[in-house]
Amino acid sequence: MQEKHAIPTESSVALLKELHILTRDGRLNQDSRRKLKQVNHLIGFIGPLINEIKSKQAEVRLADIGAGKSYLGFLLYDRFARNGAGAIAVHGIETRAELVERSVALAARLGFGGMRFHRLDAASAHEAGELPARIDIVTALHACDTATDDAIRFALQCKAPLIVLAPCCQAEVAALLRRNKQKALADPLAELWRHPLHTREFGSHVTNVLRCLQLQAHGYEVSVTELVGWEHSMKNELIVARQENRPGRVPAERLQALLSQLGLEGLRERFFIPGGDAIQNANQTQGAHAP
Repeated sequence: MQEKHAIPTESSVALLKELHILTRDGRLNQDSRRKLKQVNHLIGFIGPLINEIKSKQAEVRLADIGAGKSYLGFLLYDRFARNGAGAIAVHGIETRAELVERSVALAARLGFGGMRFHRLDAASAHEAGELPARIDIVTALHACDTATDDAIRFALQCKAPLIVLAPCCQAEVAALLRRNKQKALADPLAELWRHPLHTREFGSHVTNVLRCLQLQAHGYEVSVTELVGWEHSMKNELIVARQENRPGRVPAERLQALLSQLGLEGLRERFFIPGGDAIQNANQTQGAHAP
């Protein structure tokens, strides 16, 4: 049976059908219900940020990294720029050509003139010249593995004041922990990831901790919370970062220390921070002179 309350009154039923979240007869299946709940919860976090920016300027520019089928972008635009009000411009960034073409066609069919879609890799999107110089909000909803890190780098490059991330499928750190496990087990701390399941879960947790420290080192105030209940998604962490222009030396130092302690030195470039090389060299010097 359809749960009528799962479809908020702000959402256009016609749009939900176009996105195949609703069937043609207006029903939700279980998978669509979970997807809609996740997106609407995320919109609940992003909405106040959009209104905050709108109070200061005429248009909010949002970049959605790893947009996929652009569920988030379309629902945000439908809610905040209904009838072409122009309150928000949405830029979907996606590498798969078929998804970009599909989104372009759907936006044209719906008359969503403030939506743009770019076939770009997030890691190089800032240099591509297709996006406006000012981006107000960067979002990434379940951008897989290192795509979330690419979204962070993109946000840092364009100096976005607000970042909203729901990370997904962090495999890179877990792979490095697994590779270095035998050497690491000399330290009792490595018992935290001895078993394969713990390696995967600990790697996921460590990845997001490193991301938060990186953002704090770049001057962002960071908050971490649940996106939805665990029954709807196991990828349930939400990171919201607000630029306060107060770069943090302590988070930078702790990020470097964690990379060293966990044998993740190969990721220093991915989790780049201001003055990271100087901090690393200072730590190495201190270690060399330790009694």
